[in-house]
Amino acid sequence: MKLDPITVEIFFHKFTAITEEMAITLQRSARTTYVKEAGDFGTALATPEGRFFAYPNFLGVSGFLDSNVGPTLERIPDLEPGDVVITNHPYESEGLATHMPDLHLIRPIFHEGRIVAHAWDFIHSADIGGGVPSSISPKFTDLFQEGLQIAPMKIVKAGQMNEDFLTFYRANCRTPDVNLGDIKAMLAALRVGEKRVLGLIEQRGADTLMHAQQDLVEYAGIKALKVQQTIPDGTYEFWDYLDDDYNSRIPVRVRCKMVVSDGHVHLDFSGSDPQVEAAYNIPTGGKRHPWLTLKLMHFVFSNDRSIPLNHGVFNNVTVEAPLGSILNPEPPAAVGIRSATAIRLNEALVGAMTKAKPSLMPAPSGGIMIPSVLVEQDARSGARNVMVLQSLVGGTGARSGSDGVDGRDSSLANQRNTPIEKTEEEAAATITNYALRRDSGGAGRWRGGTGVVFSVKIAKHGSAVLGRGMERFVFRPWGVAGGKPGERARVVVNLGLPGERELGKLDIFHPQPGDIVTIMTPGGGGYGDPLLRPAEMVREDVLFGYVSEAAARDDYGVVLHNGEVDEQATKALRDSRSAAKSNDDFYDFGPERDAWEAVFDDAVMCELNGLLMQLGLAVRSKRRSDIFLNVVPGLAGKDASDLVSLIGDTQSARARLNSEIQRLRSDLEDFAMETHQ
Repeated sequence: MKLDPITVEIFFHKFTAITEEMAITLQRSARTTYVKEAGDFGTALATPEGRFFAYPNFLGVSGFLDSNVGPTLERIPDLEPGDVVITNHPYESEGLATHMPDLHLIRPIFHEGRIVAHAWDFIHSADIGGGVPSSISPKFTDLFQEGLQIAPMKIVKAGQMNEDFLTFYRANCRTPDVNLGDIKAMLAALRVGEKRVLGLIEQRGADTLMHAQQDLVEYAGIKALKVQQTIPDGTYEFWDYLDDDYNSRIPVRVRCKMVVSDGHVHLDFSGSDPQVEAAYNIPTGGKRHPWLTLKLMHFVFSNDRSIPLNHGVFNNVTVEAPLGSILNPEPPAAVGIRSATAIRLNEALVGAMTKAKPSLMPAPSGGIMIPSVLVEQDARSGARNVMVLQSLVGGTGARSGSDGVDGRDSSLANQRNTPIEKTEEEAAATITNYALRRDSGGAGRWRGGTGVVFSVKIAKHGSAVLGRGMERFVFRPWGVAGGKPGERARVVVNLGLPGERELGKLDIFHPQPGDIVTIMTPGGGGYGDPLLRPAEMVREDVLFGYVSEAAARDDYGVVLHNGEVDEQATKALRDSRSAAKSNDDFYDFGPERDAWEAVFDDAVMCELNGLLMQLGLAVRSKRRSDIFLNVVPGLAGKDASDLVSLIGDTQSARARLNSEIQRLRSDLEDFAMETHQ
């Protein structure tokens, strides 16, 4: 370190205060609910090379700490004072933008002719064009369907707004006025960042400021390494599943191998599925990336809150993500719902860390983040109002010594609830229910947090309800150490009324006025044997509505009469359950995953994916689909939630799979011989 520790600590707090003032400026000045209420935005200060050395502690999205603005700026050869660069392009920005509704702005901060830092911010915009309102759909197969692609360019040139860009932007956006209001708020926040950094230079000098950047990064790396050294050395492997890619009913697998040596962590995502022809790909560029390391960051900061928030936290982390996989797709793969894959990937990392040491991490959360969107159309003008009703999540997983959190989950981003009053102020629709979902948390000695129930009553003709990131309709949030899995997601129209209908994994639904659309999110996984949960705690769970009396009896072995524990009946029931209890596995994945992996186990999937990755991109997806449909023909139907019945006879399915792999291997050998000749 070049500076004394006291000076470094002072700069740490000054830098953080600058990013938080930027965040306050942006949020208070913005126009859209995404930014003002849900908090889907971010601010930071970056080094001249482009890595973040300062980040807010609590404001905005927490997960982008390891982002890099450097590749974006390298595409602008003539930066000068007063410039602001904009991009939303996942591939041109090399993963700074990870889907196109996220607009990123960067303002280089000059002092005496040299760049001393960059101010950065982003927002999730309400619409960026494309095939559907709000621009995100799971069914999109390439980037061109997802909206206006903004390669890195100047939105402000030497202090003057680029009016040509604004004209072009307006013509490609359904909600230009409110979006431009957000962009103006972003520009104001960047100006605040520049002003405060230059003020620091006046006080302490440019060289001191530059040394402080480097020292804080070094300090964060040292402290993070100490936390990572609590992970036992070894190699730990785990995998998890997306229900499907929406355009097919074929599950999508993400796999993590974590190699730990004296706190140095290598994450290898080989064995994950190839990129899909749907919007679930994560554009990481195959490098260390926020979406790949998020859960590790959470682990570090949960164990040492004093670590400065900067990219040095990841100095002792390396990553491998093969090109062409769902975690490092080749362009122009669609990426709109990359968050669903990121959540599942980070739960695979949770599983790997649990294998290293069970007490390190909780059971998985409900595993979803759904920005539920309502589109209403004015009957006279035809104008559309696009708004976020609520950012819906499930509950968190239980951990050794504590229940999960009910109805809240910040495992991907620390976004906030949108006040119902704000929603109903902007929409004609009415929110009829927003409550915790009974019996959705996984049973355990420590109960998984419950999911939520959210219902909206439609008021206008021509309305549409869109769901993004919908998952866990098939594969449950798994339980740990004898705990049970959480309940799966549901979407229903007119629940409990005539005409009730399951909608399943929603893209866009056009209800009629008076229809009530209900979204039910999953609960987190349970931890520990449910029969060991004190009966009085189970009684309180029933009293407060987290658990039903039936589930108290069936899952926990607790018998209630008139709201009180029947101690004699409870003891008899628990004793009988304990006597019949076999040595359960450490993880309880639920019957769906058990049935799937009876055919598609880890070894065979690693082999299959290795073979598929040898095929050209143009044929890989079709061949993969053919293999799975030949092995499990029922996947060609519309509903794959009941995998147990779809798979049927396991031995026959396994024999068909072996034949498909042998045929693929033979085809690759023939192709290699033809190429050699």
